Amino acid sequence: MSVIKSVIDKVKQMDPDQAEFHQAVSEVMETLEPTTQRHPEFVKNSIYERIVEPERAMSFRVPWVDDQNQVHVNRGFRVQFNNAIGPFKGGIRFHPSVNLSIIKFLGFEQIFKNSLTTLAMGGAKGGSDFDPKGKSDGEIMRFCQAFMRELFRHIGAETDVPAGDIGVGGREIGYLYGYYKKIRNEHTGVLTGKGLEYGGSLVRPEATGYGTVYFAAEMLATRGLDFKNKIVAVSGSGNVAQFAIEKVNQMGGRVISTCDSSATVIDEKGIDDDKCCYLMELKNVHRGRVSEYTHKYQADCFEGQNVWDVIREQGIKVDIALPCATQNEIDADNAQALVQNGCVCVAEGANMPSSPEAVKIFQDNHILYGPGKAANAGGVATSGLEMSQNSSKLSWTREEVDNRLLIIMQGIHKSCLDAAEAYGKKGDYVAGANIAGFVKVAKAMLAYGIV
Repeated sequence: MSVIKSVIDKVKQMDPDQAEFHQAVSEVMETLEPTTQRHPEFVKNSIYERIVEPERAMSFRVPWVDDQNQVHVNRGFRVQFNNAIGPFKGGIRFHPSVNLSIIKFLGFEQIFKNSLTTLAMGGAKGGSDFDPKGKSDGEIMRFCQAFMRELFRHIGAETDVPAGDIGVGGREIGYLYGYYKKIRNEHTGVLTGKGLEYGGSLVRPEATGYGTVYFAAEMLATRGLDFKNKIVAVSGSGNVAQFAIEKVNQMGGRVISTCDSSATVIDEKGIDDDKCCYLMELKNVHRGRVSEYTHKYQADCFEGQNVWDVIREQGIKVDIALPCATQNEIDADNAQALVQNGCVCVAEGANMPSSPEAVKIFQDNHILYGPGKAANAGGVATSGLEMSQNSSKLSWTREEVDNRLLIIMQGIHKSCLDAAEAYGKKGDYVAGANIAGFVKVAKAMLAYGIV
């Protein structure tokens, strides 16, 4: 039995109920087979076995009080997966679906994503099954403070630097950081995604969406293509989707879709700059649902369906797909429909949004496919730039940060292609991203000895 298959089987045996984590481990490890021959020292020192086991995983209760003085208890998590190349780094997610499997899958993916940025950041992830939807600002604040009452003892500017994720935006980061600052009596770069007034970076809100589009543009350029006049499908309506839409508009594309957990909106005329601004106000200020978009603009609303189901069922033509919502949102049927409807490029703005079967369909049909650990690394890359600014007590201009982001995404694209070719997988962005991210971390782990 190969060392890779042995590692995958052991993970499934030890954690039989963690389906998302199994999927993430299998997706990465299966592409690392060529490294076992090139680097026998990795096998000898059990690097493959060690990299799938987190440094530590914390689970804790989070009691909080709602506006009616009712006590609630949620479960909180922080998984510090690997800090071989820098402090643990990864977002915090507040969503009812959060469990240990999802946090471990996200933390594992974060190792390789952070490595690809070339910045000194390890991999981690955290969150809670708390649902921020429908909660008042006061309830959000009290929950964030209760969450931080436990989290604070595990994080630090040189130890573990969390950021936002689904359900954790600027408001939540403010509450989390304010409470950390109060109980630790220090002003330090322990969280990223902060407001500009207290240590945040310009372009951080835009970074994941912008970076995804930058990466897609690099992929398209390998075939002499660009975004101009292309029909683009975007899923999600949060931070990543909003700024992906904005950047696609700047590059001359036409975005026709957005969605949230309740509905999908299809606007064949395109979500132009004015409509995008309205969408941002609707979601960020009014905390509304995407169905309200159709109250202001002429568009079709499909209740209870995601973007990819609608595209399949309605036979909608799509040139470029940017899934920016959540894991496993594109299944095999959706992927086949995208291929049949003319899609030439898929760049993932979310973490693992395509099922393994969907990925195989994209690759078998020679679709340009950028996996999330590469295509959506712009967010954490700019978090790393925020950490650099905090360390030096400086603030860079918007142009400087955006230019650094573009250079990083171009560098990630090149690293993926170079690694894929070097290990006999030319043009395979999945193998290239995994191998390039892994080898750097593995060599650092080897240097430290058995720790």
